[in-house]
Amino acid sequence: MMDELTLLQRIVVWILPVVFAITVHEVAHGWIAKKYGDNTASLLGRLTLNPLKHVDWVGTIILPGILLITGTGFIFGWAKPVPVDPRNFENPRRDMALVALAGPVSNLLMAIAWALIARLGVTIGAQLEPISLPLIYTGIAGISINLALAMINLLPIPPLDGSRILTGILPGNLAWQYNRLERYGFLILLALLYTNALGVILAYPMFIAQKIFFSIAGL
Repeated sequence: MMDELTLLQRIVVWILPVVFAITVHEVAHGWIAKKYGDNTASLLGRLTLNPLKHVDWVGTIILPGILLITGTGFIFGWAKPVPVDPRNFENPRRDMALVALAGPVSNLLMAIAWALIARLGVTIGAQLEPISLPLIYTGIAGISINLALAMINLLPIPPLDGSRILTGILPGNLAWQYNRLERYGFLILLALLYTNALGVILAYPMFIAQKIFFSIAGL
């Protein structure tokens, strides 16, 4: 369906889902951190849905924009990481894993919300296309960006959320050795992107997840 839209229409459709997906993801980290005793994000004014507090010009604007304009069909990005100080946690490894998990979980919850918005558009139907079509298109974009963010962040590559979750599970010495990979994490991600290995790894899980969420949306 997205192929029917002009570039300007695609930008309008995607901008709100992308900004919300990235912003809420980071706020979720900070919110759970606060629940477990770390007020760092709150004290720095980062527990807000104001996207200007979270925008990373490369990850929030430039990269998603390039992916959208080039029509790759795969859009993702990131915001400025919410600061978390594990020293404030009662159980640093466990609590840090829960903080990390909060980001992908927030994206899955948002994917459900966007699916329901798309379903509203489907329910309204052809009799009110000026209302129904924007809801459907924006809902599809919201499902897609949130599923992509959730799946990418669950990859066990430091410093992605999946690595923090795995660190909370591994024995102490193994966790320490594993986290030494963090200095190479960005290079590993670039290599996966450049070789299209990332697309291959995520293709089937993304297909299954989209099938489920589009079914919720009535698409």
